[in-house]
Amino acid sequence: MDFQLYTDVILLEDAPEENLQAGDIGTIVERHNIPGLETGYSVEFFDMLGNTLAVLTLPGSLLRVPTNNDRPTVRSETTTVKF
Repeated sequence: MDFQLYTDVILLEDAPEENLQAGDIGTIVERHNIPGLETGYSVEFFDMLGNTLAVLTLPGSLLRVPTNNDRPTVRSETTTVKF
């Protein structure tokens, strides 16, 4: 798929080295066209307060645009369950 700059996208696979999971939302900040290779995109991922978590360069096949069926969720860095 061809993504435009500043489009929100959803990550399709985990990126554990950056503490990102499939379903995390990022914004396209750059497009990379290299002849003979799949188009790549630099994607900036944010926390809920707008702080940058990571900027990754990913092939377009690992991204998709949000749909009306998607719902935002919250996932904390540290999960503690208290009853």
